[in-house]
Amino acid sequence: MNSMNAMTAAPINGIDHLEQSIRDILTTPVGSRVMRRDYGSQLPQLIDQPINDMLVGKMQVAIATALSNHEPRVRFNSVSVEPIGNGNISVNLSGYYIAENRPISFGGITI
Repeated sequence: MNSMNAMTAAPINGIDHLEQSIRDILTTPVGSRVMRRDYGSQLPQLIDQPINDMLVGKMQVAIATALSNHEPRVRFNSVSVEPIGNGNISVNLSGYYIAENRPISFGGITI
């Protein structure tokens, strides 16, 4: 699938487009898109809470749910979240990229 880089307007595809899509899904609050109210994740509502083990678990569930609902090109088998300070988290994902028939991992997606 060919698309456009959200920052530079340059053409992107493959893994770069997938990573951009993942970032968009995770940072879009559910209910914020007018014609697609179910698009996005619950992650934005969780970001400003004090980080503890329960919140990290909620974040992992929010990420896994959003990606399984909105990103059909990949199946993730591992989702980890680590706090990195200043209200940010680092998301690490590993799974299987269906489009290229191979394992894939993304590390350090900062949100």
